Amino acid sequence: MNDPAIPAVQFSEVSRHFGDVRAVDGVSVEILDGEFFTMLGPSGSGKTTCLRLIAGFERPTAGRILLHGKEVTNLPPYERDVNTVFQDYALFPHMTVGDNIAYALMIKKVPKTVRARRVEEMLELVRLSGLAGRRPAQLSGGQRQRVALARALINQPRVLLLDEPLGALDLKLRQQMQIELKAIQQRVGITFIYVTHDQEEALTMSDRMAVFNLGKIEQIGSPSQIYEHPATPFVAGFVGVSNLINGPAAEAITGSPATFSIRPEKIHIIARGAGVPEGMHAVKGQIRDVIYLGLYTRYLVEIEGGLDLVVVEQNLKTTSADLLTARGKPVCLYWNREHVRRVMEA
Repeated sequence: MNDPAIPAVQFSEVSRHFGDVRAVDGVSVEILDGEFFTMLGPSGSGKTTCLRLIAGFERPTAGRILLHGKEVTNLPPYERDVNTVFQDYALFPHMTVGDNIAYALMIKKVPKTVRARRVEEMLELVRLSGLAGRRPAQLSGGQRQRVALARALINQPRVLLLDEPLGALDLKLRQQMQIELKAIQQRVGITFIYVTHDQEEALTMSDRMAVFNLGKIEQIGSPSQIYEHPATPFVAGFVGVSNLINGPAAEAITGSPATFSIRPEKIHIIARGAGVPEGMHAVKGQIRDVIYLGLYTRYLVEIEGGLDLVVVEQNLKTTSADLLTARGKPVCLYWNREHVRRVMEA
């Protein structure tokens, strides 16, 4: 029985250097037992190296790694109770779906009847019942990814590592699989550690997430904490779209030159001269560009001081024809003071 008080994974000042490159630089983090934890960041930020360190594919240059309270820093991968799902599925093309899923049990010489029962359980879990006899080439990309997931879960690992597993799928299938992955994680109840550069995936599935940059963690929190309260300019800019305002422009709006962020969807556009509700920050500007995106419209507004702000409005009444006349119009922007987020400069 797992003790929920003991983290599933613990990094203590972990670093991994490749020559002069600090791929992971002094990372400390605790990942709770049974949570869906996402490592989010751009390419080269250190997130995949951290995943490889957990799996045992890499050894740290410094620091300690614990799995469920047991130090595994120098243990080989086969002595760690983890499994990994990769982006390219890594299925055996000459084997059936059932044999692919059962492969780890075959290696362990688990009796055939037990293997068959466990395969059926896994197929039902990933909604592929009845497809045990097919070959991977006969499946869609989404189905192949489910097979890879079933194969990783059949061993009942305590931690499942997922390295950008949806990266090869098209947008609609990726969005569908995000929901399915989260539902599967909740059913099996084990720790999922998910690596991605896709902010939507991280926001959709995570219980908590860590935002990586240059080998370090910039911020850890729930999706709403990360999005609504970014701690640094990098987090504000990488997770969603954010307007960063500082210097004289910030001082003119808030009375302080300190950097603050405001999300595009929090900003309202009104005609110049229209009344601004009390208690709001307001600034004059001119619409420089309009991008019609169907569900919503993105405006680029140049404010006093020469800064451009991105503003997003849902298209409840506006049509694409209406928007053609908006370019060049003088406007006023306003937003609730409560939506201003001070961000700490790096």
